[in-house]
Amino acid sequence: MQTNFTAEQLTDPATAHSEAILRKCVHCGFCTATCPTYVTLGNELDSPRGRIYLIKEMLENDRPADEKTVTHIDRCLSCLACMTTCPSGVNYMHLVDHARAHIEKTYKRPWHERALRNVLAAVLPYPSRFRLALRGAQIGRPFAGLFGRWELTKPFTAMLALAPAQMPPKSDSVAPGVRRADPTVARRGRVAILTGCAQSVLDAETNEATIRLLNRVGVEVVVPRGETCCGALVHHMGREEASLDFARKNVDAWSRQIEGEGLDAIIITASGCGTTIKDYGFMLRHDEGYAKRAEKVAAIAKDITEYLYALDLPEPVNETGLNVTYHSACSMQHGQRITETPIDLLRAAGFNVSEPAEKHLCCGSAGTYNITQPEIAGRLKKRKLKNLKATEPEVIAAGNIGCIMQLSGEAGVPLIHTVKLLDWAYGGPKPDGAPEGRAPAAKSETASLLETLAKEAAVTVS
Repeated sequence: MQTNFTAEQLTDPATAHSEAILRKCVHCGFCTATCPTYVTLGNELDSPRGRIYLIKEMLENDRPADEKTVTHIDRCLSCLACMTTCPSGVNYMHLVDHARAHIEKTYKRPWHERALRNVLAAVLPYPSRFRLALRGAQIGRPFAGLFGRWELTKPFTAMLALAPAQMPPKSDSVAPGVRRADPTVARRGRVAILTGCAQSVLDAETNEATIRLLNRVGVEVVVPRGETCCGALVHHMGREEASLDFARKNVDAWSRQIEGEGLDAIIITASGCGTTIKDYGFMLRHDEGYAKRAEKVAAIAKDITEYLYALDLPEPVNETGLNVTYHSACSMQHGQRITETPIDLLRAAGFNVSEPAEKHLCCGSAGTYNITQPEIAGRLKKRKLKNLKATEPEVIAAGNIGCIMQLSGEAGVPLIHTVKLLDWAYGGPKPDGAPEGRAPAAKSETASLLETLAKEAAVTVS
């Protein structure tokens, strides 16, 4: 794509980086076929290619964002399916992040949008505030239908619908400290775990299952003092400084551990957080006090399934054998490019794993998207549920709390974090809501023969 930025404009590092991204776009349109909003709405401006044109025009002319541009940028889920599809390597993630920061600085939203975004930014990244808000949501749930009558209050109706009917129990898994590995097994590593903000309140059992499983296989787990929200929630709102403040606090907390007893990895159990943390090196690249340390942190950040896969786990000890459909969060498959690893782990643990049709399309959660854009999120949710149900699962597994909350309640079967299923297979308790396990189905003679032939072929090739 030809650009016309001035030499003065390109002295700004953010603009120079965006200009380089824009130049990579060749207008091919491959991104439109995998973009959830374009597939749903059919509007070119709600496709990555359309948004790229809007961003280029806004930045190139160095003008404040207008309502049209904001409308279409706001509709972007940041699912990053376009990046998976793009043959030219256009880093749409960094481009749209820059656009959102520009919008935040130059555009004055209507008062009700500002109020909503201020509430989300002030509550969701802080577990104690979020827990208090959930208690308030329990009081407000009976009035959700009343709020839904007015356009201005629909986001608050969406928040009430997403809030759990019962308060999730508190957990000591978020308390700073060291969780020692099982002394009867060989020591295999030392890791930090991101306890997270929303997940630590909504489903603390995910962190507990992670710690149990890692401890059982010989990995020491530390919850560092000073750890905070990863910053993704405010980052996607264009609140650049707030997101960088969160990033710096986490880099400080993890660097103390790296420089102390050392860390093999920083374990992340919410894939949306993982995509952001793995980008800390880029986000803090111009901060002399943090750039190198942020790169080190990003380099050892691992989704829990990435780390477990590298451990070569033993044989499972509990019978599982359930029919599990794996829902891959966008931040997992497109943001972190982790696709087969969780499926391989579940199969090795004794589950029968399927994947839904249109697995590349977002479920509509996307951080706070299902609150700020409830109508589009609802349509995407309906489409995703239809595809998931068609696989006739007994359980749906996912690696992101946002997806789990978005799809729970209407799937007809329990939605359970992947690591909780793995913890069960390797000696932990059965996850709440999961059916009783059973012995894996025996392979047919044909399947066994094909597997043998495949192994023989692999040996011959090597």
